Amino acid sequence: MLGPPGAGKGTQAGRLAAEVRAVHLSSGDILRAERAARSPLGRQAQAYMDGGTLVPDELVLEMMANRIESPEAQNGFVLDGFPRTIPQARGLDECLERLGRPIDRVINIDAADEVVAPRLTGRWSCPVDGRVYHDMFSPPARAGKCDECGAALVRRKDDEPAVVRQRLATYHGQTKPLIEYYRQRGVLATVDGNADIGAVFASVCAAVRGIG
Repeated sequence: MLGPPGAGKGTQAGRLAAEVRAVHLSSGDILRAERAARSPLGRQAQAYMDGGTLVPDELVLEMMANRIESPEAQNGFVLDGFPRTIPQARGLDECLERLGRPIDRVINIDAADEVVAPRLTGRWSCPVDGRVYHDMFSPPARAGKCDECGAALVRRKDDEPAVVRQRLATYHGQTKPLIEYYRQRGVLATVDGNADIGAVFASVCAAVRGIG
């Protein structure tokens, strides 16, 4: 899945993985879990993530290659948030070539900055149970409080407005070139990410059904 931050890659990748019975491999979720666990990888990645910049390619490649080669991914996988740079894409190509498992399809969820920025800055989560809320789409019953446990909601560091602006700038400078990279390989399909979630998912499924 390609697309800017806030385009809905995580939501669509999760739904697609369930639809095709594959595993959803989210680089962001994996990195955040490593950071929360204070693992060596998590400690190295934290400064980059908190600043809205990309984690170095070699760290992400090692982490994702391990997940791709794991038993849980043998029936297929949907990559979410990876690769994010041309060097990561080349490293992924080398990994998949070694495994004999080429990429079937790359879905680019195209969404404008003015659409995705509010999606990110309006997102809040419960530090106790992990429930996620949004100012516009799924607000809590009581402002600033979790519906289930009443804990004060928090905003992720990488969803702060200044960090979101940096994340979008990073996307345009380092990740957007992947669109042409995969277009040249004949595996790219672009869908309209400005539509509602259901319409985007229908387009994603149509693009996957069109493989071959």
